[in-house]
Parts: sequence; C-alpha cells; structure tokens
Amino acid sequence: MGEAKEIWSAPITPRTASVVGTPVVASPPVSCPPSQLHSPSLTRSPLLHPEDGDAPRPNKTSKTPKTPRTPRTPRTPLRISNLTPKFLTPLGSPVRKALRFTKLDPQDAWLPITESRNGNKYYAAFHTLCSGIGIQALVLPVAFTFLGWTWGIISMTLAFIWQLYTLWLLVNLHESVEQGVRYCRYLQLCGATFGEKLGKILALFPILYLSAGTCTTLIIIGGSTARTFYQVVCGETCTAKPMTTVEWYLVFTCVAVVLSQLPNLNSIAGVSLIGAVTAVGYCTAIWVTSVARGALKDVSYNPVRTGSSIENAFGVLNALGIIAFAFRGHNLILEIQSTMPSSEKHPSHVPMWKGVKVSYTIIAACLFPMAIGGYWAYGQLIPANGGMLTALYQYHSRDVSRFVLGLTSFFVVVNGLCSFQIYGMPAFDDMESGYTARMKKPCPWWLRAFIRVFFGFLCFFIGVAVPFLSQLAGLIGGVALPVTFAYPCFMWLKTKKPKKLSLMWWLNWFLGTLGVALSAILVAASLYVIVDTGVNVSFFNPQ
Repeated sequence: MGEAKEIWSAPITPRTASVVGTPVVASPPVSCPPSQLHSPSLTRSPLLHPEDGDAPRPNKTSKTPKTPRTPRTPRTPLRISNLTPKFLTPLGSPVRKALRFTKLDPQDAWLPITESRNGNKYYAAFHTLCSGIGIQALVLPVAFTFLGWTWGIISMTLAFIWQLYTLWLLVNLHESVEQGVRYCRYLQLCGATFGEKLGKILALFPILYLSAGTCTTLIIIGGSTARTFYQVVCGETCTAKPMTTVEWYLVFTCVAVVLSQLPNLNSIAGVSLIGAVTAVGYCTAIWVTSVARGALKDVSYNPVRTGSSIENAFGVLNALGIIAFAFRGHNLILEIQSTMPSSEKHPSHVPMWKGVKVSYTIIAACLFPMAIGGYWAYGQLIPANGGMLTALYQYHSRDVSRFVLGLTSFFVVVNGLCSFQIYGMPAFDDMESGYTARMKKPCPWWLRAFIRVFFGFLCFFIGVAVPFLSQLAGLIGGVALPVTFAYPCFMWLKTKKPKKLSLMWWLNWFLGTLGVALSAILVAASLYVIVDTGVNVSFFNPQ
C-alpha cells in the first residue's frame, strides 16, 4: 500500500476593502457540501448558494475595480512523520494494518531463505513440484502389496486430500495480520504456536530428519543410480574399470555441493524447474514402460499375508507409513512462501496457493499412475528395495532400449541433485542463523561456502556409514507424519481460534488427533517390521 501523505491547505486570505468610494458588499452566509468545507476555492465554488434564496444578487453590469491580490500565506511544510491522514487513523484501518504487517526480523535479510523476496507463483510451483515428487514415489507400489487394490487406492486418495488440506492451512498461517509477523520457517511457526520449548521438542527432530535424512537418502539413491547410468551407457563390452559405490557417492556429493553454493532459495528456482521436469520425466517413463510391457507372468495381486495376524497388521501399518512418506514436503512450504513479497493489499498466500494448486495437480498425475500402474505390472513381485526403478532394470533390462534405460537413470540423478538443494536449504539457513544471531552481521562468503561443504560431506559420511537408510521408508514416514498431517491442524486451532463445536473446530481436532495417533502406531509398526523381517544392515559397506 502506498504511503498516504497529509497535506494541509492554507486558508485564503480575505480580500481587502476596495478603493475609496466603493461600498463593500457584505457576503451572505453560504452553505456547501461537506466535501468542500476545506476546499481552497471555497469562495469561488459554483456549487455554493446563499442560504436565503431571495437575497439580492449584485448587479452584473456594475464592475468594481480590482485591487492587487494579497500574497498567499505559505503552505504548511509536508512532514514525513505525518504520513497517515486523519480520516484513516482508527486502529483497525488498512493503513495501520499494513504498517504493522511490514515488521520483519532484521536477520531475515542475511539468511538464505529470506534473503530475496522477489518470488512469484511460478517459483512456488517449481519448488513445490521439485520437493513433492521424488524417490519416495518409486516405492509406492510396495505399499499396495500389503494393502491390495481397494485399500491401496483409498489410502492414497485420503492421504492426498488430507495433506492438501493441511497444506492450505499452512499457506494461510504464514501471515499473521493481527501480530504483523510472517512465519517464514516451519519451526518458527511451531515455536510461536506451542511455545519455544515445546515447539522445538515437537518439530525440531522431524524437520532435521526430513532435511538431513532426505539429503542423505538422495546421495545413496543418486550415487547408486549414477553407477547404473554408467553401466547402461558403457554397455557390456566396456573395458573401463568401474568405480566403486563409495566413489559414485563422492561424485554425486561433489556436484551437489557445487550447486549448493547458490546463495538463496530464490536463486535456485531454475534448479527446481529442472528438478521438476526430470521428476515428471522419469515417473512417466517408468510407469509407461512398465505398463506397455504388460504384467509379468504369474503375477499376483493378493495382499501379502504371512505369519500371525499381528505381523500382518504391522505390515499394513508399515505400508501406510510408506504412503505418508510419499507425501512429505510440508516442512518446506512456509520457506517457499517466505520468498514472496507480501502486503495487506497483496498477501503472499494468493500467488502461493495458485502455484500449489498447479504443482499438486501434476504431482497427483505422477504419483497415482506410478502406484497403480506399477502394482498392475509387477504385483507382489515388485522389489521392496528400490521399488519401480529396481523393477525396471530387473525385469526389462533386455526388452527395453538402452536409450530409455539410460535416460531414466539420468533423470533420476539430475532430480536427486536438484532436490538436494531445496531440502538442504533449511539446514543451511539454520546453521547460518547461529552465526548471524551471535555476531549481528551476515555470514562472509567463505563461511557460507564452508557451511554448505560441511553439510554435504556430513550427509556423504552418513550415507557411507548407514547405506541401508533408503530401506527405512516406513519409519521415516511415521516420524515425519505429524509435520504433514497433524501439527498444521493444531496450529490452526491455536492461532485462528475457530468457534467451538463448529465444523472447522471438529475437523481440525479430529485430523490432528488422528495424525498423532497414526504417527505413534506407524513408528512402532515400522520398528517391529525392521526387527522381524530384518534389514540388510551393512555399516560402512555400501553395495
């Protein structure tokens, strides 16, 4: 909203008496519309009429000699401190709200998430699409092996609608007009809603787990897929000595660290666009190729039922955790929205929601065909480790062209590099905020570069030490589930305070409570499945 300036009009100096001998005609009282009461041209307004309609009018033919006009008094100088007009001074006025709404933390200008605020709906769509589609989509058909056709589709549909609703809640919670604050980070909103201590207890570990854990998983998947891409391109007759898995991890990490030197979240919009395009590309290529080749022989669509009823129940719950893991990404929504300009007249939630609607339409067009088409093509034979990507190479490496296999692998690697940037940005921001809060100045370029190199190689070390991390999709989904499905509902109740027993009150209490209960159950079920069925544990021995 532009600044409203207060300008005072100087009163017109009354005319002096005319020359000697000329009678002074008394001006009759006049009435005028209220809008002209302070008009500088009050005495010359054609809308003014005498109160007495029969009052004699001066003779038009008689002319009074004009006297020299008295110089006008100087206007009151315009003061910058007086910017709000008197007729807009009530506390609830838009001007007051806008002035309060622009209060920002001075450190925001130094941190990578909020350093640049010239984002738009297109940037929001790129970031949301890049973070919303990823390696988690590849294991969706694995969940169908436990749930079957009916409950698999129902669970995916309900989870998609649920997470889209909580996403809408977060987009509208980003700006608080009453307090004049923009909550630019998920952890910041949690602290403002639940208190600093409780907010950190509830959200700090899941958010760091989603950020650092996802980046580590991207190194594992990206490095392994890069090795597969090399084998496909090189062919069976290649005589070059192949690199080890750890070396491929290192190559992937080095490229990711170089890309991470881009300064802020807005500067990686092009990277997110490339990541979004490649994600849509490899999802489409994998499920179209699998469906085009037809279902495998002796494929079965009956849900896996082995052992006792308790084991089967935990298997179903672990499958729900895999679906929850596929719809992660809410920990980045407030950060993406904070890159946009915002004001009372043009709030950021309008373009943000436009970008989200477009991106999640594309996400649904990728995830649902991937899950349904993949389960139709492979059924219970789909590999639990790697999902659709492993199945493509395992069952169709001979009857699919090397170009399709190589292009799919290349898209997976590029998408992993691009997703690493957006998932690593909250960690970069958090580490830099420690320096800016203590030193009261922005990070120098060499320290910012060191922080990102340190984070990248820390994730590389974890990936080498715990290479089976990608097999823990159900556990990761259970831990991250409250961030996506539960906490936004409680934040809405605490911040917006809907009318008690209203529809929004009941809906948010029900979904929030259900999300927390599901999280606890899924974590317990995932741990049971890991202990019971076992995971290929190989510390410091990536295969």
